[in-house]
Amino acid sequence: MQIKESAKNYKNMTFDPEHIWCVIPVFNNKDTVKQVAQGCRKLVRHVIVVDDGSKDTDVKKLFSGTDIIVLTHEQNRGKGCAIKTALKFIQTKGGRFMITIDGDGQHYPADIQNFLPKLSNDAIIIGCRRFHDQKNIPRSSRFGRKFANMWLQIETGVHIDDCQSGFRAYPVEYISRIPLHGSYYDFETEVLARAVWKGLRLETVQIDVLYPEPELRVSHFKPFLDNFRISCMHARLTGRRLIPFPHKKLVKKNVKYNYLWLFLHPAQLIKGLLKENASPEGLAMAAAVGTFLATLPLLFVHTLVIIYVATCLNLNKAMAVSIQNICMPPFIPMVCVELGYYMRHGEWLTHFSFKIMIEELHARLFEWLLGSLVVAPILSAIVGIIVFFTARKLMKT
Repeated sequence: MQIKESAKNYKNMTFDPEHIWCVIPVFNNKDTVKQVAQGCRKLVRHVIVVDDGSKDTDVKKLFSGTDIIVLTHEQNRGKGCAIKTALKFIQTKGGRFMITIDGDGQHYPADIQNFLPKLSNDAIIIGCRRFHDQKNIPRSSRFGRKFANMWLQIETGVHIDDCQSGFRAYPVEYISRIPLHGSYYDFETEVLARAVWKGLRLETVQIDVLYPEPELRVSHFKPFLDNFRISCMHARLTGRRLIPFPHKKLVKKNVKYNYLWLFLHPAQLIKGLLKENASPEGLAMAAAVGTFLATLPLLFVHTLVIIYVATCLNLNKAMAVSIQNICMPPFIPMVCVELGYYMRHGEWLTHFSFKIMIEELHARLFEWLLGSLVVAPILSAIVGIIVFFTARKLMKT
């Protein structure tokens, strides 16, 4: 049945099935990888297993007598490196599309059929996992999925339901031309953001997912180390997003902007700004960023800086700009100056008032900056949490 369905999908495609390669990165998954690879081989002619330094079995021996290709890393180098190794190999074979699937049995190879009709030279197809009917999904996975989706939207302005899924289809030509630095799970974070910056589209297909009982689950995700790597990658991508230099496009789109519309329809513009990234997470992030920047001594340019950063990070500009009012003088600046003075001199600044602060602004600017570096992250975190829970409660009513 699977082969017949796959043949039907192949007929709907405008390219040769010889150009499709399936890649399975594997590290110590001897109990599941063979079944996954054989399931993929029923649907795709070319299957590569990348042994990323497995110690539990001889992966090449496991696939001896089959036409499944095994590429080997002598030492564990990370999932990202395994995918990049396969990508280089596929390039040498003239492959056009690379479908990646995890080797731990979490994904069903039969879902490859969902990808085939949507394969495109200018799009990455992501398998969106059906979480709603699963009982054994850890809370950390549900939270991580929402958190990752939020960061992707901040970095690219694109929202998809499951950017953490490793079941994906990549266009080989364009992905191989994108400089990618991630070597572990951070690779899957980086490749989506940089692909969008280069002009590629992100699309999704629905896939099933298997989450065994916790005692039967095999995962090589290291919560602290891998989350640290992913966080560093998000920081790197966000920092690049704030730099006002355009990205060189691999895929150029004919987009025409009608700036006259902004003046003819101001009500629609305001309505759009209010709805922009207006999820609880998006509003919380906008409030946190607006508060953080408003706390810093950015004299006379707070609003401009907040609008610039909110625009770059695809945040709700209305929230980011309006929330700065809680940091208006005199209270927050005076708290920052007092704290900065204490950090410099080991004692509190006495006989201090807003009038004195204005008169001695040139002398207190460094202390304001010093204190704000402590106050800003704390205050922005508090404001972000309050906005998140308030927005979530209001949206449920």
